[in-house]
Amino acid sequence: MSHSGGRNNWGRITSFHRGGGHHRRYRLVDFRRLLIDIPARVIRFERDPVRRAPLALLLYSNGVLSYILAARNMRSNIDVMSGNLAPVLPANNLSFKNIPIGTFVHNVEHRVGLGGTMIRTAGGKAQILRKSGQFSVLRLPSHEIRYISNNCHASIGTILGSAYFRQRKLIKAGNKRWLGRRPIVRGVAMNPVDHPMGGGEGKTSGGRPSVSPWGILTKGFPTRSPRKLLTAVVRTRRKANQFKRRKN
Repeated sequence: MSHSGGRNNWGRITSFHRGGGHHRRYRLVDFRRLLIDIPARVIRFERDPVRRAPLALLLYSNGVLSYILAARNMRSNIDVMSGNLAPVLPANNLSFKNIPIGTFVHNVEHRVGLGGTMIRTAGGKAQILRKSGQFSVLRLPSHEIRYISNNCHASIGTILGSAYFRQRKLIKAGNKRWLGRRPIVRGVAMNPVDHPMGGGEGKTSGGRPSVSPWGILTKGFPTRSPRKLLTAVVRTRRKANQFKRRKN
């Protein structure tokens, strides 16, 4: 994989704290599962350096090799399949109209034919709550509840891998550098020319709310674009989190 080091085409830093890192080779993952009703044998599991979830290497009966996201309870030398004739077993890919209510799914399509775009991280899963007409009601890991067309596809089961990956301790600074992350400098430690919160005598706190280098609020400020449609959302994640806090 090629890296930009956080620079644009002018060579200027536009994404801070990026650079270096170990060389990585990108694996093409089959999120669409277009080989319908063709059984595939799971050969082995592999670690993917660009994602948290491990991959499973499949060998189809017609000789095609491909990677998919590994699901829990998958084993080597078992068969998986995509299509409406596939049984409801881990890693099989079916349309929502053929998946029972209450099933956990991942690699979810939100537009027919687009391929899986949601629930693709380690330990990720979504649950089908009910079906209403031509749509299935899906609860996402963020507690957002969303309508998905019954003609969209999803893979059965929970993605293999730990959902607590980010809670691991990196032990030393070199581990961060291997991941391609450079040291982070606080804005209040910079000069006024470098950051809105920079400058001042001694250890001042900046004298203004916490902002990004471009003056955008970084705490308590919604970042979701107001242009995005919410017609498919039954309950947003923000309301769900407020309900959860109120319940506790």
